[in-house]
Amino acid sequence: MGYKVAVVGATGNVGREILAILAEREFPFDEIAALASGRSAGERIDIGDSGKEVKVRNLEHFDFEGWDIALFAAGSEVSKKYAEKAAKAGCTVIDNSSLFRMDPDVPLIVPEVNAEAIDGYKARNIIANPNCSTAQMVVALKPLHDAATIKRVVVATYQSVSGAGRAAMDELFKQSRDIFVGDPAEPEQFTKQIAFNVIPHIDDFLEDGSTKEEWKMVAETKKILGSKIKVSATCVRVPVFVGHSEAVNVEFAEEISAKEAQKILREAPGVMLVDKREDGGYVTPVECVGDYATFVSRVREDPTVDSGLSLWCVSDNLRKGAALNAVQIAELLGRRHLQKA
Repeated sequence: MGYKVAVVGATGNVGREILAILAEREFPFDEIAALASGRSAGERIDIGDSGKEVKVRNLEHFDFEGWDIALFAAGSEVSKKYAEKAAKAGCTVIDNSSLFRMDPDVPLIVPEVNAEAIDGYKARNIIANPNCSTAQMVVALKPLHDAATIKRVVVATYQSVSGAGRAAMDELFKQSRDIFVGDPAEPEQFTKQIAFNVIPHIDDFLEDGSTKEEWKMVAETKKILGSKIKVSATCVRVPVFVGHSEAVNVEFAEEISAKEAQKILREAPGVMLVDKREDGGYVTPVECVGDYATFVSRVREDPTVDSGLSLWCVSDNLRKGAALNAVQIAELLGRRHLQKA
């Protein structure tokens, strides 16, 4: 007997990816409800490459009672309106938005990193999925933290436009085309031109000059890995369709060499080490698309601190940064708690 699974925001980038990954990983579901706004109700949507499709239902009229798991991928406003309603109806919510991440009664989970934290989900019947840039970074950092205790992290991100939604991807395509034919590239989704440019601004600015995206990386890393870790982040949007990259500098409390770190990362769950010190001996965003792994390259020692490393981290943000992590949480929930199938 399998699960009854609802996917909220099923017609969006992440929602479609969730459906695809449920099929790819052969998640044991008996029934799937694809939920979206009334505008999309009645459409038919593929469940990945399974050859099956499902009719989109109107979220507003959906009754979550009797459903086991709801994977929310429709943003904070939708989660604010419907997530607790689903949770109170007995359907465990796995939420991709930022709404519940810092709630002390809601576990923030990356299964390879802090699987045991899921045991606290019963307080609200809600589990939070971290920010896409946080998720891939902590997968790479966790095994190193276990080995040598991280004191400080400085990260600069290179985040693809898919993290801002389908309209943002369309804008990159349109601007690129317009520039080639000599037309003006007017920004609509972004604050400045994104084609052939980089924008050091993701989400709203805060009083201290950081952005909300940067704050998320700081706060979420502390919640997942440990409150004593100091984190500084600079988040940048780049003209890449899918795949986030990060340049990460880490200071440790204990000595660790680049060779030791490479050995640890080579065996770490969820990590794929590709670190050849030669032309092309590293992974770039276009190479990680469609893959489950978090790729780590360019591991090297930082001589400016007593014990420091620098590394390059790349992952498909629609997968590990969102949809894959959500499905992995559902799998973990099933193994540890629901045990239905």
